[in-house]
Amino acid sequence: MNFDFTDDQKSLKEEARRFLTDASPLSAARGVLEGEGDGYDARLWARIVEQGWCGAAIPETYGGYAMGYVELCALAEELGRAISPVPFASSVYQFAESLMLGGSEAQKQALLPGVVTGEMVGTVATTEGPGEIAAGRINARVANGRLSGTKLPVVDGLAATHAVVLAQGDDGPGLYIADLVSDGVMREAVATIDPSRGAARLTFDDVPVEPLGAGDGIALLARIEERAAVMIAFEQIGGADRCLEMARDYALERYAFGRQIGSYQAIKHKLADVFTRNAVARSNAYYAAWALSTDSGELPVAAAAARVAASSAYWLASKEAIQVFGGIGVTWEADNHLFYRRARHLQLVLGSPSTWKRRLVDRLEGRLAAGELA
Repeated sequence: MNFDFTDDQKSLKEEARRFLTDASPLSAARGVLEGEGDGYDARLWARIVEQGWCGAAIPETYGGYAMGYVELCALAEELGRAISPVPFASSVYQFAESLMLGGSEAQKQALLPGVVTGEMVGTVATTEGPGEIAAGRINARVANGRLSGTKLPVVDGLAATHAVVLAQGDDGPGLYIADLVSDGVMREAVATIDPSRGAARLTFDDVPVEPLGAGDGIALLARIEERAAVMIAFEQIGGADRCLEMARDYALERYAFGRQIGSYQAIKHKLADVFTRNAVARSNAYYAAWALSTDSGELPVAAAAARVAASSAYWLASKEAIQVFGGIGVTWEADNHLFYRRARHLQLVLGSPSTWKRRLVDRLEGRLAAGELA
């Protein structure tokens, strides 16, 4: 078992980095923060779609390229380094995975090719405010195939054309596919810490929907989130490594009292702590990528561990980079706040780190009770 990218996958990463260096400089994210676009960079999104990245893990049957999940994770890492302001995560990691995991053959044939070509932008609409998702807290309801209710915040809800919505049905919570350009759908921008991933309040008023999958919608959602968590962990690692590189480079060029600030022990300790946390996160993410790509039974534990480790690493890296830069690190003109914002956003996009810690502990305790762990 080799927990590293192959030469071909490394070449893919290198090519993706060259492309994003040109197409997605940090000024792209800053431009969206300053009010350009509708919560994302449409020109950048079109260029990414042209690269075929949206179909990396989608089977050829549905218009994709079937490259594999490890390759998709490699792309995710580079998108995270560039903090690209595009709806890639919502459309590819979440919406497309929802269809592949729970969709009917007809739904896959109808929607997945549009994800690949960028004609459709997907998202998931599950929450209705702060707090964890639970059956008793879902007020959106489907009756006679029509959805009414409100979801917020919905990440990339301003850009999306379709959404997978968690709502109460006749048999309890379920997932439903909604066309967001239908009559009866209202969108309102919601302010968040990271406007480069525009969020919205979506209000549905008797909107026709299709059921996605059967049975407990919350259980299906958990499986979708486990798969998405692996790719998002790689985005977090990409961002965390970029923060470490920025801090290291600044520590080598900035002088104080006649010495590089990187020569001071306090700065060395910060950088060493970030490096260690990033290495732990990368190890967990590689294991999760293997579990996802092989459809291993280890995925629930591996995804939760990757999610917890990557969230911790990115959060620490973004904070410590600001500290290394000192006074200028907290200014608008510096780039540090772009990564700080994205780190906080990615910590919460699939549920808080505390939620994933509980998932991890519950899974491990279950395995211990079953005698699977010594």
